[in-house]
Amino acid sequence: MQISSFIGFLIIGGVAGWIAGNVMKGRGFGIFGNIIVGIVGAFFGGFLFSILGLSAHGVIGSLIMATLGAIALLAIIGYIKKV
Repeated sequence: MQISSFIGFLIIGGVAGWIAGNVMKGRGFGIFGNIIVGIVGAFFGGFLFSILGLSAHGVIGSLIMATLGAIALLAIIGYIKKV
């Protein structure tokens, strides 16, 4: 992986975390926590998409995949914290 691809991945993950934090009101971890959740959510979203047989292409597709992964991750973390 080239450094520019890695930086792009971090940026997309960060934006996805920010979007997911705004979508999941009350379940976020602040701006920096949500960025970390977005980066981890990007990996999680890729895993979920591969299980479902879906693929994401381009920046918009990657952003959607990472956002959905971050939302799912925030939902799981919120459920675990509640129990």
